Amino acid sequence: MSKTIAIFGCGPGLGVGTGRRFGREGFRVAVIGRDPDRARRHADRLTAEGIEAAAFPADVTDAAQIACAIEKIEASFGPIEVAMHGAAGEMTDRIPSTLDVDVPDLAVPIALKLHSPILMTRALAPSMIERGQGSLLFSSGVSDRRPLPYLSNFGIALAAQRGYIRQLEVELRGTGVYVGLLNIGVLIGGSKAERIVDEHPELIPGAVEIARMGHDELGDYYWRMYTERDHVELDVGFPD
Repeated sequence: MSKTIAIFGCGPGLGVGTGRRFGREGFRVAVIGRDPDRARRHADRLTAEGIEAAAFPADVTDAAQIACAIEKIEASFGPIEVAMHGAAGEMTDRIPSTLDVDVPDLAVPIALKLHSPILMTRALAPSMIERGQGSLLFSSGVSDRRPLPYLSNFGIALAAQRGYIRQLEVELRGTGVYVGLLNIGVLIGGSKAERIVDEHPELIPGAVEIARMGHDELGDYYWRMYTERDHVELDVGFPD
């Protein structure tokens, strides 16, 4: 029986690349995104490549919508073996200086990178623990460990997410449920962020150089984490 990966906050870069990699291994791919049209386009893109995929529109910051999406996924595809959280903010959500950060500026980053991973985990971990198997995969960036004031509010949220995931991993040891965090220090090929940076290079301070990596390659990293299960965190594209 085919296994299922559910991609929460699936975008054209990381989400599609991960779906493609797991789909090549026979996984069914559940595409979860807030915009129904975009979610369907991502699922259709995978389907056109011979991968069994379907869209399940939902706001991944809303507990009720997450629960509804999971119910529909499991009715269609069976139990979720792998959940990948890839939701990311818009470039316009960033605050250009740490000194400018105020409490309201953390609302979007915290909702996307802390609250949403918690909601996903709470919705899926109990059944995974009961089955004695499953994987919870998360995505992060570089701004929580490399000072980047122009990403200050997201750096704060990523640091909180990392703390949560590290603690979660400790508590799930021995249950059969794997927890992994991919820290991505590159612009992701095919992503909305890459397109925006290409169209508006002024958004990135001149002294900051950001490497690029194809989304399929990042999907390979997630597959490695899922199959090898020997890293809580894996860093990709970090400067030396």
